[in-house]
Amino acid sequence: MIDGVLIKPLKRNADERGFLMEMLRADDEEFFERYQQSYISLNYPGVIRAWHYHLKQKDIWVVPQGMVKAVLYDVREGSPTKGEVQEVHMGVNNMVMLKIPIGVYHGYKTTGLQPSLLINYPDQFYDPADEYRAPYDSPDIPYNWDIKMT
Repeated sequence: MIDGVLIKPLKRNADERGFLMEMLRADDEEFFERYQQSYISLNYPGVIRAWHYHLKQKDIWVVPQGMVKAVLYDVREGSPTKGEVQEVHMGVNNMVMLKIPIGVYHGYKTTGLQPSLLINYPDQFYDPADEYRAPYDSPDIPYNWDIKMT
């Protein structure tokens, strides 16, 4: 596990009408520091959105529909987990909230046959000057997005 990454299971309260699921609460001190905005992203099966990191912004992701393989790569100088890669499968089959620390590359791929919805609660307003990008197949990031058949 990459230092500073947090994963919280989410509970669906279900009945014959459907379900209700709390995501982000101000009294959840481990996750909630503040957030400035939220947005939702629709992603078609097989789509990869990667790589980027921020030097000012933390992200909190929830995937309420579909499945994604979220991948993180630690490039922070002085981090005890520098150079480590972490995968988090999240969505309808694993309802979790993922907190991504500053300075960690992150991206995701929609897996399965259904589109995914990803909700982000960043702690800063979006600032394009704080987004450091690399291509999804960057040779500098030791990760292959293919399905692992092991």
